Amino acid sequence: MRNKLKRLLPSPQMIQNNRWLRWMGPTLAHPRLWHMSRKGIAAGLALGLFFGLLVPVAQIPFAAGAAVLLRANLPVAVGSTLITNPVTFGPVYFGAYKLGHWVLHRGDEHVNNLPTVLPPALLKAQLAKHDDHELTWIEQLQNAWHRLSTVGKPLVIGLAIVATLTGIMVYLLTSWIWALMIWLKRRKRLRAVAYRRNAQ
Repeated sequence: MRNKLKRLLPSPQMIQNNRWLRWMGPTLAHPRLWHMSRKGIAAGLALGLFFGLLVPVAQIPFAAGAAVLLRANLPVAVGSTLITNPVTFGPVYFGAYKLGHWVLHRGDEHVNNLPTVLPPALLKAQLAKHDDHELTWIEQLQNAWHRLSTVGKPLVIGLAIVATLTGIMVYLLTSWIWALMIWLKRRKRLRAVAYRRNAQ
């Protein structure tokens, strides 16, 4: 399982040559950041999904920085930021926007009379107004914050809720699945030993 996971994740060369991560230098080579442990994988997934959902740009440096600080698995943290991509971007952000809209107005008795939420196409256009490819990640983040502020509080609140809950649930679920797989593997090994003893 670990070997399959390693093949799916970014290689050390890809991460160390990433233009947003070069400034970390030798820190990226720390063995703990590449170790395939239960806590490292679970924390890496949680961080990657959290920043992938919460931050519209520059998710990779945020996830990598948090992985370095918390000694989570670095390639898992970086790779899992891809949860938001051109295919998932629209549905994720529109769902978060609707959630934030509901949270902000759930105590309002006239919630049905409030202006309708932005349609998905308009929301996507508002968030993807400018081409950021030639900007630094700090400039991209500033542009993204400006675009988020034009959409309003609902999206920010919705993204914060979705990112936080997703990160927590993924951490717990990954830890549980990892522990379950170890238990099943150990049980299978004990059964094999018992079978060989009985056969003798």
